[in-house]
Parts: sequence; structure tokens; C-alpha cells
Amino acid sequence: MRLTLRQLDIFRAIAQQGSTTSASLALALSQSATSAALHELENSLQVRLFDRVGKRLVLNDNGQRLLPQAIRLLEAAVEIEDGFQHSDPVARLKVGCSTTIGNYIMPLLIPLLSKRAPGVRVDLVMGNSADITSQAAQLSIDIGLIEGPSQLPELSVQPWFEDELVIIAASNHPLARKTQVSLDDLRDAPWLIREDGSGTAEEVLQLLVPRLGPWKNAQQIGSSEAIKRLVAAGVGISCLSYWVVSDLIAEGKLAVLNHPVPSQKRQLYTVHHRGKFISRAMAELQQTLADFTSVVGVSGAIGGSR
Repeated sequence: MRLTLRQLDIFRAIAQQGSTTSASLALALSQSATSAALHELENSLQVRLFDRVGKRLVLNDNGQRLLPQAIRLLEAAVEIEDGFQHSDPVARLKVGCSTTIGNYIMPLLIPLLSKRAPGVRVDLVMGNSADITSQAAQLSIDIGLIEGPSQLPELSVQPWFEDELVIIAASNHPLARKTQVSLDDLRDAPWLIREDGSGTAEEVLQLLVPRLGPWKNAQQIGSSEAIKRLVAAGVGISCLSYWVVSDLIAEGKLAVLNHPVPSQKRQLYTVHHRGKFISRAMAELQQTLADFTSVVGVSGAIGGSR
């Protein structure tokens, strides 16, 4: 066998860092040793793995085929090593999640994982759903939790559980005092919506635009937390996950509007690369995600306080 784990590890670092210089710094190797390992790997496989774009090395089709296989082998090797350690190993998982999930669901989920698997540590990466699916496809995260489906063919996409979107206004807003808000009321109101690429923004557009038409008066805000605070201050109305706004509803600062738009539940999803090695730590996280669905269903955590 001509391939070595060292070559594959250096190849992975170059793919993730974008250059032999950056990869050598990440691996604490000389640039010449890093470049030599890449040349050895390419000579062994008799293919080029990267295209040079400016000063960056970008994976070509061969490199994209190899990367998930290389990562799977490297992660399997780490698990073999951990299995022969005399002390309990600490496994790290890099979990990407959209901002709603990261801010409001992960603080409940991580303690469940810690209780189930004390040796697993989570490094959390936050971004909108488009960012997270892109990182999962590039294998720069182990798993992603997102607010909408992904069509990327290299990803395994699984439904997780349902979330509910609600239309809210400040509790002293004129619309909050109405027993029934009309479509015209919603159409004429100033709206605060998430930025393009946000899973929440896509779901809200699918729900409201067919009924209200294009936005007449809307501002894009890059944070659900900022939106709910602005709505509570009377700047406009919005449509957000109940996870996001439940605290201010309980405090009486926000009100859920009674409107003719059908109730909207949205599916949350898990995503990971189809070639991803499912380590014991990854399996524990996946089981925790399944357990969390059961806990939410029993406790009524999404909507039980209304």
C-alpha cells in the first residue's frame, strides 16, 4: 500500500486551508514537507487533486471525490487510537447550526448530550442555513442543524422536528389590540424580516408572499434576537420562531396576532456529508437529537406556555 495516513492528513489540511503555506502552519510542518507529501499522494494516485486559482489551491473533481474518503479514514484511525487509551477519551464534535437553533435550542440540547456522553465536547459554529449546509458539504463541520431542507446532492438530509412560526407585534401595538387582524392590516404594516439565506426568511416568504404579495414596507435584519427587540419597541411586526419570542411573550412585551394566515409549522433538519464517518461521538449526538424530539413532544416546550 503506497498511501499513508500522514499524506491523507496533509491533503485534508490543504483542502481546508486553501494553500500549502496555511496547511503547514496548521500542522506545524515545514512548507516543503507539506508540498512533498501532496506530491507523493498525487504520484501514488496518478492524478492531480487541486487546481491553482490565484494563490489558492482549490479541489478539483478528483480531490472532491477523495476528501470525504480521506476524512472517513482519518476519523476511523482516531477512533481506533481512542479505543486503546486507558483513560476515558474526550471526543470533539464540530456542530454547525442556524442562529435560531444555536441561540435557543442548543442551550437545552448540549446538557442532554453531556449527560448521555460525558466525554463528548461540542464546538459550536453559527451561521445562516445556507452557510451551515455549505460547511457540511465541505466537511468543515461534522453535522449541521438547519431550518430548511437542502438540495445539495453530497449531503444526507434528515427531518429532525417541527417548529412553529408566529406573527408578532409589540403588546401595545394597534394590531395587538384587534381581535382579528386582516390581510390588509398585515399587508400595510412595516415588517422586519431576516436576511436572504436565512432559513427563517425563506419559510416566512413561502408563508406570507402568496397571501400578502410582495413586501411593501420591509427591513432586513441579520438577527432574530434584534428583530424581536425591535418589534417589542414598536418598530414593526414580524414572523419568527416561537422558540425565539416565547420569553418576551411571557413577559407581556410581545403579542401573537390573531390573523387569517394558516398556522405554519416548519421542519428542522440535520445535515451531514454522505461520506461522513459516523464515530461513536457522532452516534451519541444523533441519538441525543432523537431523544430531544421526544422531550419536546412530551413537555410541549415549543408552544405549551401560550
